Amino acid sequence: MKPMSEMSVLITGGGSGIGAGTARHFARHGARVTICGRREDKLKAVADSIGALCHYEVADITRDADCARLVAAAVAHGGGLDALVNNAGNMLRGPIATLTRAQLTAVFDSNVVSGMILTGLALPHLSARQGAVVFLGSVHTRLAYPGASPYAATKGAVEVLAKVLAAELGPQGVRVNCVIPGAVSTELNIRAGLVTEDEQRVRMKALESSHALGRIGTEDELAEGIAYMACAEWVTGTALVVDGGLSLGMSNL
Repeated sequence: MKPMSEMSVLITGGGSGIGAGTARHFARHGARVTICGRREDKLKAVADSIGALCHYEVADITRDADCARLVAAAVAHGGGLDALVNNAGNMLRGPIATLTRAQLTAVFDSNVVSGMILTGLALPHLSARQGAVVFLGSVHTRLAYPGASPYAATKGAVEVLAKVLAAELGPQGVRVNCVIPGAVSTELNIRAGLVTEDEQRVRMKALESSHALGRIGTEDELAEGIAYMACAEWVTGTALVVDGGLSLGMSNL
């Protein structure tokens, strides 16, 4: 296993949720982390809570210039780059008959295309350090939720993408994997305007019984899975499900 204390890690969507938890996890083990997002107040709060090991960049990963600036900042902060965690993404839900091309293009741009662009930009630096890329998938690829076709399609795409890139980049010494989270309370649905904070709490509580372990997950538990995929030096092209048994589809019937 590559020691986290020797790593430089770039995490997109690091201002809240799983991204922020992953940044804290790596930094606790001595890694230098660079986080990005569009909300400076959120990023600054996370960086301040971590300290000097964390650098933040306000960036929109759907813009090529921002992606290039972000990779350069991570390399400068960490003295190179060992891992790219493609965590940032947006949610889009709705009946198929109501979805527009513009909506679908936007969610694929943020959830799939941007991670591909960042991976390409980071590749020379990752190859130099025999590093890794971790994509964030979703339990939506294991369970069918009506109305969630846009988001599920993007997450299915990155899961397959991780396998193809693992084969493509392996000869360059770069590993590529995917982590499949279960239910974790993040701002994704709130930010998308689908639920309020109170509704999110009720929703998460209702999901507890659907998990074999009887509860939803935490940011730290997802961060452990992400860190494993970033550090395990003989693991590539793999999807690691970290969902407390949600995808088992438990039923009392």
